[in-house]
Amino acid sequence: MAEIGRRFCIGYALLPKKRRSFIRESLLRLAESKGIDFVRIDMDKPLVDQGAFDCVLHKLYSADWRKQLENFRVLNPNVVILDSLDAIERLHNRISMLQVVSELKIENHDESFGIPEQIVIYDMENLSDRRAWETLKFPVVAKPLVADGSAKSHKMALVFNHDGLNKLKPPIVLQEFVNHGGVIFKVYVAGNHVKCVKRKSLPDISEEKLESVEDLQSFSQVSNLTNHDRVDEKYYQMMQLDDTEMPPLSFVTDIAKGLRHALKLNLFNFDMMRDSRNKNRYLIVDINYFPGFAKMPGYEKIVTDFLSDIMRRKDRELVKAWFEHDASDPIAFDKRGPLIEDTVRCVAG
Repeated sequence: MAEIGRRFCIGYALLPKKRRSFIRESLLRLAESKGIDFVRIDMDKPLVDQGAFDCVLHKLYSADWRKQLENFRVLNPNVVILDSLDAIERLHNRISMLQVVSELKIENHDESFGIPEQIVIYDMENLSDRRAWETLKFPVVAKPLVADGSAKSHKMALVFNHDGLNKLKPPIVLQEFVNHGGVIFKVYVAGNHVKCVKRKSLPDISEEKLESVEDLQSFSQVSNLTNHDRVDEKYYQMMQLDDTEMPPLSFVTDIAKGLRHALKLNLFNFDMMRDSRNKNRYLIVDINYFPGFAKMPGYEKIVTDFLSDIMRRKDRELVKAWFEHDASDPIAFDKRGPLIEDTVRCVAG
């Protein structure tokens, strides 16, 4: 619970679709009860002219927005920015986003983790050169190299043979498809708060099926059905998600903590699957910045608790900085953050 008399102002800059899914009345009510007020940032006005925010929550990537954030940070060095654009950009490339996974060291668990075998193909010449991807075995998942959240970046394909490769358009990432029981684990991370849920995924592929299917099947996300499997729902009617064992929470939490520090991000999720060949082996296949948190049951509490943590820590740091500088100089504290009266004015306006 936030301190009595102290309210926090969270300015948010989101595209309309993201705004509608995330800024729900249920979130606003709970946040308000914890001393947190959400204020929509007007993209038609300069950010520096829009009030004394304690925190800026955003998911915009334009050059203009980057410049506005940089100017705002210079004038407001103590405002929390969620998150850094430089850190977010690492997730816009499907190769760099997963490189960090191999750098993590998670100990004291029976489970292990990694990423599927993958390569990047930059042009058609490399695509037709079998030596470039001889380490991969069909089937493979073809994904656009760029993962910026656009509709185009979600267009993927399951490729079953060489003929299917010829239908692709580089630059693309070819990732080993691993049988995983038709279930993917989506792990949502908001600071120290971690929630793992399970979703239906692409069905396993047997050797027999590999010989009889078409060259290529398109889909938009790993947790979506392919066009082919949308027709035949029997597989999913037989598969009960309730029967799928969740990965140990301590294991998932340790991975989330490692990724959070390595990526220097607070709001993200990662997709993880259990390798059917080894029940204690998990593969991380994707990492997304500021994903669809509202799809997660009880997202309002997790988001609100996270923001409360951020704001309380910010206040402690400001008070500490004040005493370390010169408590006798009232201007010293003013320079380090918004006054309470400024925050109230932001909310009221």
